[in-house]
Amino acid sequence: MSITREEILHLAELSDLSLSEAEIDSLLVDLAHIIDYISQLDELNVDDVEPTYQVFDKNNVWRPDEITEFEASREQLLALSPETEDHQMKVPKVL
Repeated sequence: MSITREEILHLAELSDLSLSEAEIDSLLVDLAHIIDYISQLDELNVDDVEPTYQVFDKNNVWRPDEITEFEASREQLLALSPETEDHQMKVPKVL
């Protein structure tokens, strides 16, 4: 499998890249080498190899989604703020 000049130009357009003629020629050579290298995997016999989805014997650890009551009320926390507005803490603009 080889890559064509039109495919390079299409990929450049999708990536919003401006390529010079030298860069296009260089990419053609580089991508051809990469594709040839990866195509070597097609020569491997993997008939008796079981697919590997996870290389470590670990599972996701999920915790129950529980709502716990906080020790302070909303009013107590708002009282700690130097300035409040509409039941919210007022902070300086950052933008």
